[in-house]
Amino acid sequence: MVILYSALVMGALGLGFGLFLAFSNEKFKVEVDPRIEEITKVLPGINCGACGYPGCEGYASAIVKKGDAIDKCLPGKKMGVIERIKEILEQNK
Repeated sequence: MVILYSALVMGALGLGFGLFLAFSNEKFKVEVDPRIEEITKVLPGINCGACGYPGCEGYASAIVKKGDAIDKCLPGKKMGVIERIKEILEQNK
């Protein structure tokens, strides 16, 4: 009988905590600018830091939020990254 009660209490606690986490996830959701994700996909993704930022996502965020220059990605210059970033920024004004 003790095992049954223990299982029921653990199940109820698990359900309660699961509902709390689901509610918290929706309540505290952080909206991300879709342009940052698109620019991050265009960048080479090697996170070399040549642009002066800690990685490609940091550089993409600086382009969108701070209006930083789009020609700082040295490895991406040969791949045509600058033109693609221009397109993304022009499409999503």
